[in-house]
Amino acid sequence: MPLETSIFGQILRHLLTVGGFLLAIFLVARLMSEKKQPGNTLAWLLGIVLIPYIGVPLYLVFGGRKLRKLVARKSRLAPVPSRETSLHSNSAKGAVPHALVLSGACPPVGGNSVRLLTGGEQAYAELERHIRDARDSIHIMTFILGRDDTGRRIVDLLAQRAREGVKVRLLLDSVGCLLSSHGFVKAIRRAGGEVSRFMPVLPLQWRGSANLRNHRKIAVFDHRTAILGGHNLAHEYMGPTPFPARWRDFGAVIEGPSVELLNEVFLADWCYASGQSIDALHRAGGPADIDACGTCDLQVVASGPDVEGDPLYEGIISFIQEAKHRIWIITPYFIPDEVMFRSLLVKARTGHEVKLVVPARSNHPLTDRARRYYLRELQAAGVQVLLFQPGMMHSKGMIVDDRVGLLGSANFDMRSLFVNFEIGVFVYSEPEVAAMRAWAEDLFAQSVPMPHEPEHRGLLGNITEDLSRLLAPML
Repeated sequence: MPLETSIFGQILRHLLTVGGFLLAIFLVARLMSEKKQPGNTLAWLLGIVLIPYIGVPLYLVFGGRKLRKLVARKSRLAPVPSRETSLHSNSAKGAVPHALVLSGACPPVGGNSVRLLTGGEQAYAELERHIRDARDSIHIMTFILGRDDTGRRIVDLLAQRAREGVKVRLLLDSVGCLLSSHGFVKAIRRAGGEVSRFMPVLPLQWRGSANLRNHRKIAVFDHRTAILGGHNLAHEYMGPTPFPARWRDFGAVIEGPSVELLNEVFLADWCYASGQSIDALHRAGGPADIDACGTCDLQVVASGPDVEGDPLYEGIISFIQEAKHRIWIITPYFIPDEVMFRSLLVKARTGHEVKLVVPARSNHPLTDRARRYYLRELQAAGVQVLLFQPGMMHSKGMIVDDRVGLLGSANFDMRSLFVNFEIGVFVYSEPEVAAMRAWAEDLFAQSVPMPHEPEHRGLLGNITEDLSRLLAPML
C-alpha cells in the first residue's frame, strides 16, 4: 500500500507540474497578445515565470485589461447629444479634439458653464445643495463611500430624498466600497432608492474582474447639473466643516449640454451593474434637450476596459506633444508609461516650461518609491518638480499653453490610464482654463522644489526603488 501511494503521489505531482507548465505557457501567450504596456507585460511575465505558484493565480484574478465581452455588453460610451447644434463649439478647434473623436471620445460640446471646486468644504456644500434641490433624479457613482460622518450624512440625505419621491440611484465600486456597500446603505433601499455594486469581487464574474475597478466620480442631478472630479464621498475628501487632515482635491460643477454625456456614462455603468435596460431608463424620463447656459467648450472622455481604445491617454499624450510653451501636471500618483515619460523629457530639454506637482508624501509609500526614478530623470532634464507639503494632495489636472485644461478622476499613472474605468473632461475655453491656472498657481505657492538626490543611494535603496518600479504597472 505505501508503494502504491508513493507511485500515485509521483504521478499526481508529475501531472500537476505538466499542467502548471502548460497553463503558464498559455498565460504567457495570452499576456503577449493583450497589447498591455511593455512595463506591465514585463512585470506579469516575471511573476508568472519566476514565481508561478503566486504569479499564475494573481494573473488569473487581476490580469485583465481590455475585455471584448465587456465592451460588447455595455452601452456605447461615446453618446451623441440629441441636438446637433450643441456640437458646434467655438474654440475647440484643432487636430487633437478631432483625433479624440476618431479614437472613440465624444465630440467637443459648447454652451456649458464650469465652476471649479478647490476645497473639501466647498465640494461637500455643492453636493449637499444639489441633493436637496433635486426635483426628479439623483445619479451618483463613486469609488469610495466612507463609513464616517461624511458618508453617513450623504446616505441619510439620499434616503430622505428617496422618501420624498426623487429617483435616487447610487453606484458603488465593490472594492472601494467593500465595507459600505451593504448594510451601511440599506436606509436608501428602504426609502425606495436604488444601490448597485460595480463588479463584485466575490464571486468573480470572469478573469480579471477583480482588477478592473470603477474609479469614476460623477453626480448628475435632474439630468441638468453634474459634479465630477477626484472627490470620493468620505471624510478625507470632503465634509461640512473644516478638517485639519483633509486632503487637497479638485473638481467642478458643470451645467449645460455636456451633462447629458456624463449622465450617459453613468447610465451605461449603472445598467451593467444592475442588469437594467438603458432603453427603459431613457423612456422613463429625463429631458431630451439641455439648453446652453454658458460659453465653455468641453469634451467628455470616458476611459477604461469598456472603451475600444485609450482615448483619454491618447489625448493627454497628444496635448503634451503639441504643446508650444508650457505643460503643467498635477497628480497624486505619478508612474508614467514610456511614451509619456519620454515626451515630457523631450519637451523639457527643448526649452518648454514643464511643471509637475505631486504630494511630498502620498498615502501609498510603494508608489512614492516607484515614482522616484521618473521624478529624478525629469528634474535632470529641466522639469520643475514641486512637492506639495501641507498634507496629502489628491488633485488631478493638466494645463497646456493656457489654452486647454483637463480635469476628472484619472491619476497620471498606468493603473488609471490603462486599467481603471475613468472619466475626464477637456476644457477648451479661455476663462475656464485661466481659472484652472489660478488654482494651479495656488498649489505651486504651497509646494517646494524637490531636492536633488545623490547619485549613490546605496545598494538597498537601489534595489527597493527598482523593485517598486518593476511592480508599479501591477499596482
